[in-house]
Parts: sequence; structure tokens; C-alpha cells
Amino acid sequence: MSLTVLTIDDSRTMRDMLMLALQGAGFNVVQAVDGLHGLEVLAESDPQVIITDINMPRMDGFGFIEGVRRSERHRGLPILVLTTESDPAKKDRARQAGATGWIVKPFSPDKLVEAIRRVAA
Repeated sequence: MSLTVLTIDDSRTMRDMLMLALQGAGFNVVQAVDGLHGLEVLAESDPQVIITDINMPRMDGFGFIEGVRRSERHRGLPILVLTTESDPAKKDRARQAGATGWIVKPFSPDKLVEAIRRVAA
């Protein structure tokens, strides 16, 4: 059975890049355009890993992570942050919210796939 990954990013280009890289690695991919949409998609799907951006309209990645962690059903779901941010304070805030890992854009598709497989194991 193939792993399902939920990706959340407001950039269409980034969503397309993620779709290409992850489908190429054999993953099923569901996508959302911001944190609020991400919570809606999460309620309708059953991903094994989430990848989220931080800076998005309506609900940012921090709010999304906190929302996921409030859900009993998704409390243990691995969440990787994929962002242009490299500020240690933001990284710490994401970790405190419940993020599993942090990857800075631009990303290496091979390293991203490796990280997904590692946290999904």
C-alpha cells in the first residue's frame, strides 16, 4: 500500500513541485492551499505524513500544526515543515507546536522523500 502525503502550501509552483517529486517516489498526494484548507482536507483524507509551509494566508503553518495536534485522531501524525524560513525562533515555535521536522526551501526531492520515509516508519 502506498503512503499518502498531505502537502500544504499557498504557492501553486511549490505544490506542483511537491506533487511531481512525491508522486515520482510512489506516494499518493493530497494538497491544500493554506492551513484552514489543510484542516478541511485532513478531515476528509487519511495521510501518513503532512508537509506544511509556514507563511500562508488565512491560517499559517503554526496554526495548522496546533490544530492538528488538538485532534486526538491526528496527534501522532508526523508533520514536516517545508519553508524558506531559517530563523531559529520560528523553528523552535514550530517544534513547540508539534512539528516533527524542519526542511528549508529550496529542497532536494531525494532528501525530502528520505525524510518522509524516515518519519513514516
